[in-house]
Amino acid sequence: MESKAYTEIAPGVWAMKIVFVNIYMITTGPEEWVLVDAGLKGSAGKIIAVAEELFGELPPAAIVLTHGHFDHTGAIKDLLQKWPVSVYAHPLEMPYLTGLSAYPPPDPAAGGGAVSFFSFLYPKKAIDLGEHVHSLPKDGTLPFSPDWVYIHTPGHSAGHISLFRPQDKVLIAGDAFVTIKSESLLSVITQRKELSGPPKYFTSNWLAAAMSVKKLRDLKPAVAGTGHGPAMKGDELTQGLGDLVNDFQHLAIPAHGRYSHEPAKTNRKGVQHLPPAPFNKALVISLFVISTAITFSLVRKIRK
Repeated sequence: MESKAYTEIAPGVWAMKIVFVNIYMITTGPEEWVLVDAGLKGSAGKIIAVAEELFGELPPAAIVLTHGHFDHTGAIKDLLQKWPVSVYAHPLEMPYLTGLSAYPPPDPAAGGGAVSFFSFLYPKKAIDLGEHVHSLPKDGTLPFSPDWVYIHTPGHSAGHISLFRPQDKVLIAGDAFVTIKSESLLSVITQRKELSGPPKYFTSNWLAAAMSVKKLRDLKPAVAGTGHGPAMKGDELTQGLGDLVNDFQHLAIPAHGRYSHEPAKTNRKGVQHLPPAPFNKALVISLFVISTAITFSLVRKIRK
């Protein structure tokens, strides 16, 4: 009987939701599997438990990262303690996985909603995976995964990738697009299915993001697992991707935001230039209110 902790979205492809982000486990051979992404910090135990339910004591042949944002790499170091395997990512993602550069700062002004609003609190520092991390080959092949290819889908991050299995058109999109309105806390809680662009608060190049969605639409995927939200397939996926490509400006790009009109500039050394942060009146007021409340509470405790 299938555990409630995971769902098989296609033959040999299992999705596991960790709070608000998905990781994937894919069978790549008779006695071989690969982990895609590493979820939130503190989730290693749950990931290992599901892996053991599916594959017994067999460790993954490798870990592949769609990108290195905190919600996709949070448990990676704990997982490497259990499974000391190679980690693969796109070369342009390496600065953020080898301690060389922090990511472009998240954008609380982008997209509205509580998840966006509090994004200034989210971790953005580089992690250092040392000798474990390796660049993916340039030819689009995935190590240990002969039936899969990877596709460079930048925008959400410079080295973002998506995974595709051509034989049955199964797509693991990462955060190139998602299937919930990821900026909305209510949407995240209810997991209401809605094909959307990449999470606005962490997307730092919108022109590249638009081109990446078009690239994935043109693959005509039959089923898609994304970094956030439930799997989507069939006409719902086809129509949703078509609508998103045709009206990306309105449906995906925030009208106001740090990166809405100018991207962050990055290269293999990481971030090279950032557009100026816009003044966010709502954020300033909220921080003032929060800090005042904390101060008032501390004063009351001191006086008691």
